[in-house]
Amino acid sequence: MRKSLRVYLPFASNELKRQLAYKGAFYLFILVNMFGAFINYYLWMAIYGSSDQAILGGLTRNEMIVYVFMSYVTSSVVSISIASTVSDDVVKGTVAMNLIKPIDYRLSLISQAVGNMIYRFLVPAVFIWTGVEIYKARALGLPIVSIWNILLYLLSCIMSFLIYVLFDFCFGMIAFFTTYIFGMQMIKNALLGFLTGQLIPISFFPEVMQRVFDFLPFSSMVYTPVMIYLGKYSGEKLGFMLCRQAVWIILLYGAGSLIWKKVTKKLVVLGG
Repeated sequence: MRKSLRVYLPFASNELKRQLAYKGAFYLFILVNMFGAFINYYLWMAIYGSSDQAILGGLTRNEMIVYVFMSYVTSSVVSISIASTVSDDVVKGTVAMNLIKPIDYRLSLISQAVGNMIYRFLVPAVFIWTGVEIYKARALGLPIVSIWNILLYLLSCIMSFLIYVLFDFCFGMIAFFTTYIFGMQMIKNALLGFLTGQLIPISFFPEVMQRVFDFLPFSSMVYTPVMIYLGKYSGEKLGFMLCRQAVWIILLYGAGSLIWKKVTKKLVVLGG
């Protein structure tokens, strides 16, 4: 364990330093995320304002405000793409060098993603999260989230991060067959905005659709941690949702290992 940390920790550290190196990108990243969150906020406020019902999709207006911003916080932290890195390595042929190095290629990618996750947690997640809690207490009159809920939320976020990264690794394997996956990544990102519950809470979908989501890993990426943060899960339901996340981590890790063995057997690299 200590040896693994010594080997892979520099990948995370270097990625964090790389992200912090450019101050312009640092502030632009905050601005873009805040802008996107406020657009979604005003859309939902318009929906609640035009409805004669106080509760929509199991969420009150105040809960929806918290959901909107916390879904952006969660998505920003857990949605770290590594598929583009895999694609670049395939295009440049550097994936061959990674195969002969005494490291696990997937673990090196996950380690880099951890560095990026820490950066995104610091910028802009902490700022938005702090603002949400202040706004909850002063404007909405809602209680500050408990330490227990924060710990459960962070635990769920860590598992959500692993689910997303492992899924993205499997998605990145497409590059071994198509080389360029930029267009497919755009489609994937657009679909995940809906499937993860970032844009529309899963509870707003028909019951049949919600049952379908129960058999897919996507709702575990954003929707589950945010609902835990809101205190919508408790007791056996809470335990089930956390266990489901853990199961998806195991399944996606196994799927990634199987696909990796298949593609590397057929890999052909030409040139330098």
